[in-house]
Amino acid sequence: MIKTDLLEKLNKEPKLSANAVTVLKKRYLKKDEDGNVVETPQGMFQRVALNIANAELKYGSESKYEEYAVKFYDMMVDLKFLPNSPTLMNAGKELQQLSACFVLPVEDSLEKIFEAVKHTALIHKSGGGTGFSFSRLRPKDDVVKTTKGVSSGPVSFMSVFDSATETIKQGGTRRGANMGILRVDHPDIMEFIYAKQDKSKLTNFNLSVAITEEFMEKALKNEEYELKNPKTGKTVKKLNAKDVFDQMVKLAWEGGDPGIIFIDRINKFNPTPKEGEMESTNPCGEQPLLPYESCNLGSINLGRFVKGNDIDWDDLRYVVQTGVRFLDDVIDMNSYPIKEIEQMTKKNRKIGLGVMGFADMLAMLDIPYNSEEAIEMAEKVMKFIQEEGRIASSELAKERGNFPNFDDSIYPGMGFSNMRNATVTTIAPTGTISIIGGCSSGVEPYFAIAFYRNVMDNNKLVEVNPIFKERAKKEGFFSKELMDKIAEQGTLHDIEEVPSHIKKVFVTAHEISPIWHVRMQAAFQKYTDNAVSKTVNFPNDATVDDVREVYVLAYKQGCKGITIYRDGSRDAQVINLGTKEKSPKEEIAQEYHGVFRPRPRPKVLFGKTLEMMTGCGKLYVTINFDENNEPFEVFTSMGKAGGCAQSQCEAIGRLISLVFRSGGDYDIVVKQLKGISCHMRYGFGQNQILSCADAVGKAIEKAIMMGSEFKVINQEKLTVDKLLAEAEKKVASTTEQQIRNGACPECGGPIQYVEGCDVCHSCGYSHCS
Repeated sequence: MIKTDLLEKLNKEPKLSANAVTVLKKRYLKKDEDGNVVETPQGMFQRVALNIANAELKYGSESKYEEYAVKFYDMMVDLKFLPNSPTLMNAGKELQQLSACFVLPVEDSLEKIFEAVKHTALIHKSGGGTGFSFSRLRPKDDVVKTTKGVSSGPVSFMSVFDSATETIKQGGTRRGANMGILRVDHPDIMEFIYAKQDKSKLTNFNLSVAITEEFMEKALKNEEYELKNPKTGKTVKKLNAKDVFDQMVKLAWEGGDPGIIFIDRINKFNPTPKEGEMESTNPCGEQPLLPYESCNLGSINLGRFVKGNDIDWDDLRYVVQTGVRFLDDVIDMNSYPIKEIEQMTKKNRKIGLGVMGFADMLAMLDIPYNSEEAIEMAEKVMKFIQEEGRIASSELAKERGNFPNFDDSIYPGMGFSNMRNATVTTIAPTGTISIIGGCSSGVEPYFAIAFYRNVMDNNKLVEVNPIFKERAKKEGFFSKELMDKIAEQGTLHDIEEVPSHIKKVFVTAHEISPIWHVRMQAAFQKYTDNAVSKTVNFPNDATVDDVREVYVLAYKQGCKGITIYRDGSRDAQVINLGTKEKSPKEEIAQEYHGVFRPRPRPKVLFGKTLEMMTGCGKLYVTINFDENNEPFEVFTSMGKAGGCAQSQCEAIGRLISLVFRSGGDYDIVVKQLKGISCHMRYGFGQNQILSCADAVGKAIEKAIMMGSEFKVINQEKLTVDKLLAEAEKKVASTTEQQIRNGACPECGGPIQYVEGCDVCHSCGYSHCS
């Protein structure tokens, strides 16, 4: 029973933005069996503080339980520190799974591979993400002695993990995410590098190549390197390292995958080498871990420590010390999905104290992100946090004991004879918790100074960066009309009303040279025990050589990995500008000149009828095509269900038919319908039907894709079933593309690729979590 006087001390009200409250209600606050929110934001912070402070009781201190319950609460409610999402979501609830991510081993046997699949399912069910190295698996077509068959290779088995992830639902709070890694000297490396060129495959994976020092040196010298069978250790062939490196660069330029990690550099800083080598990272790459380790992360909101023209170093020191203790307590309060993870995590007790709000700090100090002053500030702040964090961990070890795998031959070099945690600092993605904290994300620059946020009834609300808004008012150029104008483009670049010195400070990600992105990542990496989650943004017109330059710079600057994203590189369709011959549809649009005047219906049309299973029953959707193989009209029938659902579907069909007959583009119709959700869903994964409207949109998309293959049917005599299967595969692919490149699937807001993941800053949706 919690003492009344203790609860009275946890009385400070959090000051949250409307957007933060929306995110909390949707994803974090307790709900009853009917899905109704039954917890306030203040109640959430109380729940988390009291639960994590319970670890103090495990060490026999009632007074410290009360002391740190208050300290933890105040630190969170002041938005100076926030733990990772699983801790906010699950602490003090039945699940009590508090870790964000895990690394699992994948051994070279069928039994061990499917044991890893099973463990993956349990982790994803609990809300965690997983990282794997597939480097131990024998290569494709290698002989399996026990069966005299041949191995299907790492990439084939990755698809099994991908399917398992797609199937597991995470309680509506977090989506499964994986990191797949293969060493650059594995014989199947080229298949791995090309594994995501087909965007419909491995959609639940980020991919990274584990690059060795030897490989990088040979790539820079244009020399050959050896590929070795991991089962036998024998060299099977040689490749030119530069050619392989160039292929990685080219594919990253095309679509972002694969990223790279510098595996030898990661192991150079392995604090427990006697426990084995680190093979993989978590899904966003910032947390290298041994097999069966988990990461427990939290982030300090740097913008909250700006005091005048400087930083309140004393306050920052206090929060670092308290944050280290909080994260160490998380390890003891965690409910682990499998026993192996609990054992390894408690042997090394790794924590990852990171930062967010760095761009806010710079703006408040009047420092441009792309400047030497900003690089110096990054090093100064992170060095302070790392040093103070290690001091806090060392002091905690005197109180509670060293972590069990502590090696006194390693830590004296750092000046410590005691250490509670094998690692202390990590720069992790903060996509959702930065919304709660009302700050910029991680160590990233601003992605927009203002943007439109969708609210109820399809209205748009302008969301303006609060620091910029305050500055605009202070300098006398604020107006609602100006904020609307900025929201239209997101940046200040072409806004004449904004003074030049303000533009220089409030610079956005795509206005910053990729070189500055890498230099900033390297500055933080210099004083980070684990790694740094950071995306290097490129404009759409960046060249392959530009990406290569950044990859090489990341290696030379001491980064542990690199993730890049070229604007628009994941779009499902390239927009071509210029003059071209008009299509029949464009002729129709020109003839009717924008007037909503549907063409007369021919006496004979040909089409296809698709059966779609919905939460309301079977829905039959008929799409008829004109002589140019363009969709002309849509009819719907709800089987035996009828009633309201049938009338709604009939209305949808009539309106769609008017659009098609007036020369409207089917892409627009499909985009409007797909993703509409109701409480009567059917199925799961990418093939889930969210509503009857969603079913109609997906049926039209399938029919169009089948329709475009009529000639193929005649040439290859494909069956309708096979054609439908191909269409469904393409629909799944385009659904993934919508999520990754277009509007947010949950609120329709803009999706941004940040910290190695797709994030919506309007509602908190994250493709990775």
